[in-house]
Amino acid sequence: MEELLREYLPIVIFFGVAVALGVVLILAAVIIAVRNPDPEKISAYECGFNAFDDARMKFDVRFYLVAILFIIFDLEIAFLFPWAVAFKDVGLVGFWSMMVFLAVLTIGFAYEWKKGALEWD
Repeated sequence: MEELLREYLPIVIFFGVAVALGVVLILAAVIIAVRNPDPEKISAYECGFNAFDDARMKFDVRFYLVAILFIIFDLEIAFLFPWAVAFKDVGLVGFWSMMVFLAVLTIGFAYEWKKGALEWD
């Protein structure tokens, strides 16, 4: 039983250090933080708009477009990293399939750029 507990000792120490560090950082933020609120800083602000009363107010479609573009290019990076790590093992089929994937995304990016989706007037 003692040998089993000795195997878990590093995990317990790691957990203890993590909890202690978390508590120290939270307390440091509470103690050291500057408390100088002004009305502009504490006002509600969301999605580029000031707070409003009507929840049915129409939003500009550019906000949704930017969010969709971010998701698309974020997913592109999420697919690129595993491909780059396993580059030696994917062979020619994996290489050319990624080139087709990147070409489609590049064509889409060029189309968005041409249509002015990235302009913020």
